[in-house]
Amino acid sequence: MDDNTLFARRQFLKQAMAAGLLSAGTLAAWTESAYAMGKIPKRLTPPKSIYELKGKVLVNGQKATEKTIISATSTVETGSGSFVVFVVGADAHILRENSKVSFSGTDFLEEGLRLVTGKLMSVFGHRSSPREQLKMRTTTATIGIRGTGVYAESYEDRSYVCTCYGSTRIASAAQPDSFEDVTTTHHDAPRFILANPEGGKLILPAPVFNHTDEELMIAEAIVGRKPPFSNLNDYNQSITDY
Repeated sequence: MDDNTLFARRQFLKQAMAAGLLSAGTLAAWTESAYAMGKIPKRLTPPKSIYELKGKVLVNGQKATEKTIISATSTVETGSGSFVVFVVGADAHILRENSKVSFSGTDFLEEGLRLVTGKLMSVFGHRSSPREQLKMRTTTATIGIRGTGVYAESYEDRSYVCTCYGSTRIASAAQPDSFEDVTTTHHDAPRFILANPEGGKLILPAPVFNHTDEELMIAEAIVGRKPPFSNLNDYNQSITDY
């Protein structure tokens, strides 16, 4: 790793700590409030689309309940101390607090999503051809996705993208010809995507933070799948219709 990349990573982490984005309290609160593994995750069956929610969650501007339907044309927002875990077709998402995501597509077939702000964990069903490739957009990046697990954070001056497993193409929104093709099996190549270059680069290596394998396992479970790294037999056998 060159000096410019190392400096950029350190600066980002300092800024994130100062803003409270990586605080131990924030992560502990999220872990405690979101998922106790005693509640075995099960596959959701249509028309149900919300697995769990807490706090202020809006779908298309209206307060959501566990009966609210989220489609591939919905906008989902969360307030402070809130989260929602939901399914859209073959894809599952965990939207963290103070976050907003807008989907595009038809009915329950996602064709794209835009993480306007905040933090999103997503697992995507396999897209069989390049024409079906889904696009995730953040403030500073465009991510081409097929069957993949991705964690993203979107802020005004930069984004964070971890291809938890699978393949993505991560491109700068400002300069689309600046991109990386990433293939990983287990959080192997997280990236920062910057609004303005640092050391002449818009895409920089990043550490793994703010997301867990447990979240990926739950997200895959509610769409009836298992993550490729999972070898927990008791857990895998528990996936049934909800």
